Amino acid sequence: MALVASLLPAVPSATQAQTHARAGTTYYVDSRAGDDAAAGTSADTAWKTLAPVNAADLKPGDTVAFKRGSGFTGPLTLEASGTAAQPIVIKPYGTGPLARISGKDDDCVIVKGDHWRVSGLRASGCRWAGFRLDGDQNELSGVHADRNIAGVHVAYSGSRNTVRDSVLADNNRMSVNDAGGDDDSGAFGVLLNGDDNVVSGNTITGSFAKSKDYGADGAAVEVYNGDRNLITHNVARNNETFTELGAKKGKTASGNVFAFNVVTSTRSRGSFLITRGPRHIVGPVNGTVAVHNSVYLPARDTIGWSCHDGCAPSILKLRNNVIVVGGEAGWEDGKGADEAGSVYKSRRARFALGPKSVMADPRFFAPNDLRVRPGSPALGRGVALTHSWYGGKAFAKDASGRPLAGAPDAGAFQH
Repeated sequence: MALVASLLPAVPSATQAQTHARAGTTYYVDSRAGDDAAAGTSADTAWKTLAPVNAADLKPGDTVAFKRGSGFTGPLTLEASGTAAQPIVIKPYGTGPLARISGKDDDCVIVKGDHWRVSGLRASGCRWAGFRLDGDQNELSGVHADRNIAGVHVAYSGSRNTVRDSVLADNNRMSVNDAGGDDDSGAFGVLLNGDDNVVSGNTITGSFAKSKDYGADGAAVEVYNGDRNLITHNVARNNETFTELGAKKGKTASGNVFAFNVVTSTRSRGSFLITRGPRHIVGPVNGTVAVHNSVYLPARDTIGWSCHDGCAPSILKLRNNVIVVGGEAGWEDGKGADEAGSVYKSRRARFALGPKSVMADPRFFAPNDLRVRPGSPALGRGVALTHSWYGGKAFAKDASGRPLAGAPDAGAFQH
C-alpha cells in the first residue's frame, strides 16, 4: 500500500481533486441500439461496436460504459493510461446480464495501459485469454470469464495488478495438448506470469480439461515465472488443481503467498498445491507460503500438497491450514517443507508433521461449508503469525471477513 501511495501525485486540495475527477468524459456502447457514427457521449448517442472504443483518445478520468445485455466481437484493446488519482474506468449501465465479448481471433479484453479500473464485462470463448493484463496497476473487479484457455492472464509485463470479486468459471480449454513431451498446459482460471499482483475474493470453478500427457490438467491459479503474487480469500470449486507453480530455468517464481482460500472439489482427482525443488525442469520455486487455507478433496486420487525434486524449507512453508483429502495429505522429499499449526485428514501422508500439526478429523460443517464445528481440533491449533505471512494488515481477516484476533484457529475461518 505504501508503494501505491508513493505514486499518487500531489494535489492542492480535495476540492480541486474532485473537480479534476469530474472533468472526464463518459462514452456509451450499446450493441443493439448504438451507432458508430454517433458521438458516443450519452446513452442516446451510444456507439455500436468496439471499434470506436479501440480508436478513442481516452484520457485519465474518462469512463466507457457498456450496456448490459450487449454482445460484441473482440478484441477490446485498452492502450491509453490513466493515473493513480484518475484511472480510466470501464463499467456497465442498464439492466440485464453483463455485456459479453467473445471471438476466436484474439484475446477478448487486452489492457495494455496502466491505471484502468475494469468492471461489469464478460469475456467468453476467446482465442486464449478472456482478460489479458499487460500493464501495471490495473484492476479487474466484478468481471466474468468463461470457456477460455485462461480466464485472466497477467502477462510477463504485468505487475501490481488486482483481480478481485469476479467469477472465473469453466475456463476449460487447453493451449498445448499433445501426446508425449510432458508439456500439456491450459485450463487456467488465472495465469500469473507477472510480479506483485493480487488475486482476491474471486470464485474460480471448473478449471479442468482432458490432457493427453496427464489425463487431466488445469489450475484455479497457475504461477509461472511470477514473483511475490498474493492469492487470498478466493473460493475454488471443482478445479483440477488449486495452484501449481513453476519457472523457466534462469527465471524465478519466488515469494508467492496463498492465504485464506477455500478449496473444494467433487472430482475424482485433484490437488491443492504443487511446487518443485531445483531438480525439476521448472524448479526451483523458492519461498512459497500457504497459510490459513481450508481444503476438502474427498476422492481417492487427490493430494493436499506436493513439494518434490528437492523440497526444502526454503521451497515451501505451510502454516495453520486444514486439509482433508481422500488420498495423500502431503508429499515431500529432500529436507522437506517447513510445516506447522495444521490439521490433516487423509488415507496416507508422506511428510513429517511440524509443531502443533495433527492428523485428525477437523469436523467441517459440510462438504461445501468448511467452517468447523465446536470441539474441532482446528480451534486454537494455529501458531501465531505476523501480518507479513498473509500479505499485510489489509488482509488480516478470515474467509468470512472476520478480523483476526487472539490465538489463531487452523484453516480459513476463525471463531
